[in-house]
Amino acid sequence: MKTLRDAKIGETVTVLKLHGGGAVKRRIMDMGITKGIQVHIRKVAPLGDPLEVTVRGYELSLRKVDAEMVEVESST
Repeated sequence: MKTLRDAKIGETVTVLKLHGGGAVKRRIMDMGITKGIQVHIRKVAPLGDPLEVTVRGYELSLRKVDAEMVEVESST
């Protein structure tokens, strides 16, 4: 299983599934990360946390912990 945290800089991935539950899952969905959406990895901070991604035309920063909950596949 590949997660958003495993994606490389410059890669565009498609969201397959959100893991976890409760308020954290709802917050990720409220940010626009839902099944079938493409996410582009823009930058990763020097220590690896947070990730900067582009989702639905806007830039978003995600913690590694949250990125691990998003199962993705590479888009070609």
